[in-house]
Amino acid sequence: MHLASCLLIALALGLSLCGASPAPARLVVHESRATIPSGWLPVRRADPDIVLPLRIGLMQPHIHEVEEYLMEISHPQSPGYGKHWTPAEVRHTFRPSKEAIDTVLSWLLTSGLGTDRVQVSNSGTWIRANVTVEEAEELLKTEYFIYHGKETGSEVIACSQKYRLPEHVSEYVELKRRGFEKRDQPAPSKLWGGTPSYRPLTSSAAHVNGPLANTVEQLTACGEQITPDCLRLLYNFTDFVPQVPGNNSIAIVEFTPNAYVASDLDMFFANFSPSQVGERPVLVSIDGGVVQTTTESLDDNVESDLDLQYAMALVGPTQNVTLLQTGDMVEGASPNDVLDGIDASYCTYEGGDDPESDPVYPDPDGGYQGHDCGTASLPNVLSFSYSSAEAFFTPAYMERMCNEFAKLGLMGVTVLWSTGDNGVATEDGTCLNSSGDLGVSSGYTIFSPSFPATCPYVTSVGATQINTSSPRMESAAYQPGYLSSGGGFSNTFALPSYQQTAVQDYLTNYPPPYSSSLFNSSGRAYPDLSANGVRYTVAADGTWLSVYGTSASTPVIAAFLTAINDARIAAGKSTIGFINPTIYSSSFQAAFNDIINGSNPGCDTNGFYAEPGWDPVTGIGTPNVAMLRDLWLALP
Repeated sequence: MHLASCLLIALALGLSLCGASPAPARLVVHESRATIPSGWLPVRRADPDIVLPLRIGLMQPHIHEVEEYLMEISHPQSPGYGKHWTPAEVRHTFRPSKEAIDTVLSWLLTSGLGTDRVQVSNSGTWIRANVTVEEAEELLKTEYFIYHGKETGSEVIACSQKYRLPEHVSEYVELKRRGFEKRDQPAPSKLWGGTPSYRPLTSSAAHVNGPLANTVEQLTACGEQITPDCLRLLYNFTDFVPQVPGNNSIAIVEFTPNAYVASDLDMFFANFSPSQVGERPVLVSIDGGVVQTTTESLDDNVESDLDLQYAMALVGPTQNVTLLQTGDMVEGASPNDVLDGIDASYCTYEGGDDPESDPVYPDPDGGYQGHDCGTASLPNVLSFSYSSAEAFFTPAYMERMCNEFAKLGLMGVTVLWSTGDNGVATEDGTCLNSSGDLGVSSGYTIFSPSFPATCPYVTSVGATQINTSSPRMESAAYQPGYLSSGGGFSNTFALPSYQQTAVQDYLTNYPPPYSSSLFNSSGRAYPDLSANGVRYTVAADGTWLSVYGTSASTPVIAAFLTAINDARIAAGKSTIGFINPTIYSSSFQAAFNDIINGSNPGCDTNGFYAEPGWDPVTGIGTPNVAMLRDLWLALP
């Protein structure tokens, strides 16, 4: 540290080089969480001598301008449309300042930590120090407890629901990872719902594969069973032949132990895409990810089988599909592992991941002993068929992850997230009470938004179903016991500029019949768009299933957007990248089928209703892919 910086920091801390006592620093609450994660109870104070890995994420300069940067390259009327950033430009723009590093270091050192105990990550975004519980409580003006898992009997050490920092330090800190001692904690991937609903398919899966007499007959059959040909028919995707498959990419994310079964792919392809029998996704392992066969079951296999069978069949045999298999069999995975793997700038000292919500790598329980940082190539389209609840995480945790999705958008990546399958509720129908706690009993009536679908820098995908009695052919997906398409308004993220007109039109013309206490009408609204998510014919564990979920519609949208990227790349143009400003623009509305029937029940209500224009059930509607391709080809 330079002497000038030391002098500045000393003054900021109220210190004197002559040995005077420091003036007390004003403390502010830096981060808080409304509720303890479901299933955990504090049982006793933590032993003061336990050593914790304290990690402090530094504020990223210019991050408050990230939406403006994205709009410059993503809005169809912007002169900078399609001029995506390089990874080096992203790293340079958002690297924390030297002043931020010096301020936080000085605070730690003057609090009694020696220089040998404090380290700065190579990226300059994280500072790490191993501290005792006693030291952490004094630094953060909080208390650490042993938390007990009611279902598993496991224990973790974590701080209470808020902590404080000196005011002059707080302005440079984005978030503090609350270190803990791991004690048989269940895999963090359990926070991420990844198994769609399914039931056995009693009739032959082949009966909708052959030629049918007319469109009405085809759609009637597709109302009973969805197949790749049904999706091609529904969404005007009948003439796609990849032109530049070697220059294009699509990636499907799976969290171990979710894994596909090779024989299931061949069973599906033999019936619906014979030329692809024997074809496999390109495996890219992140943090020990493996296509495991140790615990084969429908709950382990149906998600990955579904995602890959439909994504691969729709893009065809010449376009490779990358499988980002993430997490080992012990720890599992979270979205942060994927982000570490594809963007080294996000992977800081020991990953920068939160051990309360993310797995720890190298795996302390004997699993994968590496930590993959920037080992996977950036795909053009990235598809996640998982979801969780905003209420599980702190705002700072969600904002940091969301900002990383924005950076991917700056680099030309389209990030898709499913909205969940519980309507306006999350996690098996749980809703919020007035304190922000999740539950299902009396008093839990407030709508619970899904994360990361509420991040304004991802494209969130809802689900529809065929409705042959409707002139629009589709309605919002609602199948009691199986699926209620997720949608609503964020309690964390503000309404982004690109959807303000559409959402305000909805709220003005079709106001929901609920009090403002049930949902946050000023929050980021979701979904953005939809596709069919009901009765997908899937081969899983050697049997035919009928599968339901937004985790079905999401990889389908990913395949469609991959085809549009193919057309643009062949024309010498950029990938479509972050698509939200474009699909909400007036010139693109004709390329979506407006869904005006159905709702997404949850929290003892009918949820929101599908209405003309955008709505918090189906978004702006379902795609006409050929029209979208032509519109995107007309852009620079």
